[in-house]
Amino acid sequence: MRVRLRFAKTGKVRWTSHRDVARMWERAFRRVNLPLAYTEGFSPRPKVSFGLALPTGHESVAEYLDIEFDPERTALDFDCEALPATLTPALPAGITVLAVVPLDERVPSLQDDVAVCRWEIEALGATPEAVRGMVDAALAAPALVIDRERKGQVAKDDIRPGIRALAVIGPGEGGVTLAAELATQPRTVRPSELLRALHPELEEGNVRRTHQWSERDGARREPIPLDATRAPHALERVS
Repeated sequence: MRVRLRFAKTGKVRWTSHRDVARMWERAFRRVNLPLAYTEGFSPRPKVSFGLALPTGHESVAEYLDIEFDPERTALDFDCEALPATLTPALPAGITVLAVVPLDERVPSLQDDVAVCRWEIEALGATPEAVRGMVDAALAAPALVIDRERKGQVAKDDIRPGIRALAVIGPGEGGVTLAAELATQPRTVRPSELLRALHPELEEGNVRRTHQWSERDGARREPIPLDATRAPHALERVS
């Protein structure tokens, strides 16, 4: 039996690395004695698969985790809906399990399935009017070329095809808040890269991932939809 969890990572725990968050989950599973399935071999590990890594320092209300249970230790009447209340107290403050659903065996992995993420990005160092001008210029540009490092070598990449939607949605605590829908395939566009493409002097403030989507037959779908975290701002789709 496999299940998928949606969880939030907010507050001070956002400074914890992806690897350390994985260790936190393993400790939580042991604390509540979940009947997980384990790999074979000299050093068995729980069968746990994370979605796209969240950059250290960023918050999210749309993180995902797939776990597999040991069929011989899992009761037939296992209740997925009880897991959020069971797991959240065993996790550090700021990591909150929002929803759990059972998974069909044919469901693709999160790493392969997610195509677009929605971000709310605080840009420091400019006024809303100036940032709106940068956004308009970026969306009208045929290309947005930035430097990226690959295996120790700097290469130039056009990230414009990876910007699916972009808009100023209001002032932030210390800057201007942008809503951006950024592609993850064939290569992820990061919020920091977007700001660099808009203007090299923009500084990154608070950043939060609000959605992850797969795309099939022209339709978008979240791994686990959750009304409570749907953004109130509708973005105009851009090509």
